[in-house]
Amino acid sequence: MADLLGGRRGAVDATLPPVAFAVGWLAGGHSLWGGVGAAVATGVLLAGWRLRRGDRPRSVLIGLLAVCVAALIALRTGRATDFFLLQLLSNAASALAWAVSIVVRWPLLGVIVGAVLGQRGRWRRDPALVRAYARGSWVWAATYVLRLAVFVPLWLGGQVVALVVARVALTWPLVATALAVSWVVIQRSLPAGHPGLRHPAGSPPPPQGPQPSPQAEQR
Repeated sequence: MADLLGGRRGAVDATLPPVAFAVGWLAGGHSLWGGVGAAVATGVLLAGWRLRRGDRPRSVLIGLLAVCVAALIALRTGRATDFFLLQLLSNAASALAWAVSIVVRWPLLGVIVGAVLGQRGRWRRDPALVRAYARGSWVWAATYVLRLAVFVPLWLGGQVVALVVARVALTWPLVATALAVSWVVIQRSLPAGHPGLRHPAGSPPPPQGPQPSPQAEQR
């Protein structure tokens, strides 16, 4: 899960452009162009560095595109805090997606972990595992709600620097906390004797060593 979410390095990459925006905005005497220029320049440098270290071009371009779109929104509205509007909308959409996935009994945590473990949809045949993943998914939905509860008042109040501080504080530290808490929730939600995440109940057990041939069995 940590690797899928980018780890600490991914969190740093995501927070550097907003920090650069605030620095440029302050250095330019609350100049919107100063903030936008600093953020886009930082995004371009990060994209070049990530390509050199071998990151997938698609993910690099998506990250750079997000910075450019945030900059365009701020320039279009003329409000520095609107540089963070895309982040607010993204968190709102994520909170909704996690909640809906739980309601329709396709909890996103199960989808992600199942894909990592190569289970596809086999985990859904295990009611106990579906329930555990649903409870763990509520932890992740809560992280997006928490971000919104912090970001929205700061955005409405025009608090640019406070938004940057909140963005940094609620990125990797919050993700690490959600990883730990959701793991505990899943483990405590599974009944005693459950075979675990890697072996959903009702799925055929993995083969144990080489199987004898029919001829050998007949002999």
